[in-house]
Amino acid sequence: MNYSKQRETILDTLREYAVHPSAEQLFEKVHVKDKTISKGTLYRNLNLLAESGIIKKIDGLDTAAHFDHNTHEHYHFICNKCKKIYDIEKEDVKIPEIKQNDEFIITNHDIIFKGICKDCQKKI
Repeated sequence: MNYSKQRETILDTLREYAVHPSAEQLFEKVHVKDKTISKGTLYRNLNLLAESGIIKKIDGLDTAAHFDHNTHEHYHFICNKCKKIYDIEKEDVKIPEIKQNDEFIITNHDIIFKGICKDCQKKI
């Protein structure tokens, strides 16, 4: 992948704003740094970075895809109240073994836990 100043700005912003933002949320932060970056440029670069494995695109959290600068294998927890997304280390989760058969081949998996975070529990 060729170097791009705009791509670098997008990636740096994602690393600084490490809350698993949607493209719209990230655009607000990126646009403060560089007003020349359009939404189209942001979307193209996010998809390119995800396809290259530099960032992780997370689908299924809500209607919009979210992006994670943390590409090591881990899971996510979404708070039902505040909607914040937290990382859960793979080592902290015991996953049952799935028996392989001829119907499918598992190449990877994503696990999303949902519940109420510690901060929101204090408000109950």
